[in-house]
Amino acid sequence: MLGISIYLGNTPIEQQIPYIRKMKESGFHSIFTSLHIPEDDQTIYKEQLQALGKAAIELDMELMADISPNSLQALGFNWENADQLLNWGLSGLRIDYGIDDQTIIDLSHKMRIALNASTIDVDALNHLRAKGLHMESVEAWHNYYPRPETGLGSVDFIQKNRALKEAGLTVMAFIPGDKQSRGPLYEKLPTLEQHRGYSPFAAYLELEKFGEADKIVVGDVEIGEDSLEQFQAYIEKDEILIRAVSDKRADSEIIRKAAAAMTNRADYARDCIRAVESRSYAQFGESGVQAQNNAERPVGSVTIDNEKYLRYQGEIQITLADLPADERVNVLGQVIENDLPLLPWIKGNQRFRIEWL
Repeated sequence: MLGISIYLGNTPIEQQIPYIRKMKESGFHSIFTSLHIPEDDQTIYKEQLQALGKAAIELDMELMADISPNSLQALGFNWENADQLLNWGLSGLRIDYGIDDQTIIDLSHKMRIALNASTIDVDALNHLRAKGLHMESVEAWHNYYPRPETGLGSVDFIQKNRALKEAGLTVMAFIPGDKQSRGPLYEKLPTLEQHRGYSPFAAYLELEKFGEADKIVVGDVEIGEDSLEQFQAYIEKDEILIRAVSDKRADSEIIRKAAAAMTNRADYARDCIRAVESRSYAQFGESGVQAQNNAERPVGSVTIDNEKYLRYQGEIQITLADLPADERVNVLGQVIENDLPLLPWIKGNQRFRIEWL
């Protein structure tokens, strides 16, 4: 499941409804919000949370809230009646440190709860289960990390997720946004440190393919239209959209044809992505693909084999390794840096499409 983060206290929820609706229509079905409330914002947060809950109900979206004892009290609730927040449109609460075991167990029988995936371990989970934890209502949610250099490493992250999933929990993690970041640091809000400099879709694809995460939520305030287009292509068509800059010396007709949807060969190569459909692209004009721009091919080079490659003429490739110049290969353009992390996930039979910038 994909999700977004909506924060209270700054921009009124009414002004954020168009974005929430757009993301829902694009395949995002979950909302995360934080209820760590400063004392002087009690009234604003209460009204905004109710408005957000109303929107979640109307759009049929999950709404999970990060909460502390102080913020719960500021809203007029306590742990004994926290489940009444369900009447406001909340789906459940993410609870962290400072909550005793019995409170966690009692809440699990009333509503969905999310425990801190990074700090809970299987032994502690089994202990809670033995004391009566209702496992069907429990999920494991990671933190995001605003300060650079403090995010999690991928090896430990994956090992922890596998253990939690084997124990029966759904696992959630955050990815960064790329349009509007959240203060006060504005340094992106990922769970994994390596994703701090990634585009939202690149971070998502890595978690979806390799990270053992069931729910993936954008931690920052907003993602841009280009990233949203990539999510839509993948959700609706199982198509990985790659953005590339065309070389000015490349044949414009070939560039046009290279923008069609393509599929990597089932027997996918080590050094390049090979478009199954592209051999037929040479079947135009009278002279086939003339040799030109036979430059070096760094990772992410989009190329086409020219007539000197004989029966391979017309094959479009994207390089996965730095390759030397070859008089039989024309360079058409270069995948943008933000999309280079997508290339390793274009495995056999994976659909992809190049969008020329």
